[in-house]
Amino acid sequence: MNKVIFLALFVFAALGVQAQSVESLQPLAVGSKAPAFTAQMPNGQAVSLKEMLAKGPVVLVFYRGAWCPYCNRHLNALQDSLNMLQAKGAQVLAVTPTTLENVAKTKEKTGATFPIVSDQGMKIMQAYNVRFAMDQGTIERYKGYGMNMDKINGQNGANLPIPATYVIGQDGSIQYVHFDSNYAKRSSVKAILAAME
Repeated sequence: MNKVIFLALFVFAALGVQAQSVESLQPLAVGSKAPAFTAQMPNGQAVSLKEMLAKGPVVLVFYRGAWCPYCNRHLNALQDSLNMLQAKGAQVLAVTPTTLENVAKTKEKTGATFPIVSDQGMKIMQAYNVRFAMDQGTIERYKGYGMNMDKINGQNGANLPIPATYVIGQDGSIQYVHFDSNYAKRSSVKAILAAME
């Protein structure tokens, strides 16, 4: 399928997601304690927030999946700026509701060398207050574009995260939050770096 046509279809479908009420979701507050978690990468290795924080601050990014061009662009920007983030002692960790197989597709598509984990069971998304359910009309439209969320997300079904970014200090407190229900708006690397000064 032509990339321009696919992007147009994606934007149209995403508007359906946007139309549902996600206003009740509020980010965790700056200064609050970041919820601890452990999750699995495609290679079977476990990633623990506690262990990562022992090495330095963590940039925690929630993204929808390899099918989302805005998500891929954001992960590409983080990968391109990884040296600058690491120079601040930071590590990047991305979380998605998609299956481990689809996480591997994201890594191939974006070239991300930082950990990406599958949040099967949605415990991380719920702990960070980013999870919302797609409405039935949007689910059906996505299927019409060949995107079956039950296959893409496995047991998570038609649930997505608000594409939020949290910067978590080494003491475990949240230092910065980007939280916007508009799927096209993402945190800039510049803002993330500024949060670690």
